[in-house]
Amino acid sequence: MKTLYVSDLDGTLLRSDVTISEYTKQVINEMTAKGMLFSYATARSRYSAGRLTEGLDAKIPIIVYNGAAILQNHTYEVLAHNGFKAQDHKEILSALLEKDVYPIVYAYIDGRERMSFLYEKCSDAMKRFLATRQGDERERVVKTEEELFAGDVFYFTCIDEVDKLKPLYERFRENYRCYYQTDIYSSDQWLEIVPKEVSKANAILQLKEMMGIDHVVAFGDAINDREMFQVADEAYAVANAVEELKEIATGVIGSNDEDGVAKWLSERVK
Repeated sequence: MKTLYVSDLDGTLLRSDVTISEYTKQVINEMTAKGMLFSYATARSRYSAGRLTEGLDAKIPIIVYNGAAILQNHTYEVLAHNGFKAQDHKEILSALLEKDVYPIVYAYIDGRERMSFLYEKCSDAMKRFLATRQGDERERVVKTEEELFAGDVFYFTCIDEVDKLKPLYERFRENYRCYYQTDIYSSDQWLEIVPKEVSKANAILQLKEMMGIDHVVAFGDAINDREMFQVADEAYAVANAVEELKEIATGVIGSNDEDGVAKWLSERVK
């Protein structure tokens, strides 16, 4: 039986200090070199995830942007990409600008992944976030609103006030997949919008088909991992997971700070 093991990143594979332990890196690197099929799934970009998982050199597919893209970990080759239809991304962006919300627009432009933003119009919270991304090769600072519409758009990130973002969430939640939540690190309010069919769960199903997988084992900690658990054949919640996820899990394993995923893999995978 061909099995794929998929782990969430923040709160699951990453420790509470947002690092991946040397033990976890060693286990995954050694086991994938021997043939274990493993992936991680995250809302992060490959740049952000790559910095945090430096030293995880396994040649594995990774799911980024909540499933909007599947990449090869060691080369960043795009294995699958799920973007908006042109009319949809224009509708969303026009609505955001109309409400004075200036997002980061993630798109492929001339074959390159770019993150475009109109800095002078960004919220203070967005500017604080962008300060943590200085030097990012994807950065594309634009001068006009029109320039934000460029390229094959696949993801919007908005960081602003609740009274601005919540009505937009309510407006778009039926037709698109929207993630509306308070960031666990900054406590700022975020709204992220992706195509309706994009999710970690659907990306896992894509990988399953691409790789001829028979069995999927998933690991997670948060309620947004619910769909991923539902498409898996086995699903394990780390000890620090929310109770709602533990209730639907196959079992509960060690916490993220105890290298729960890596220890489970080393004990259970032959």
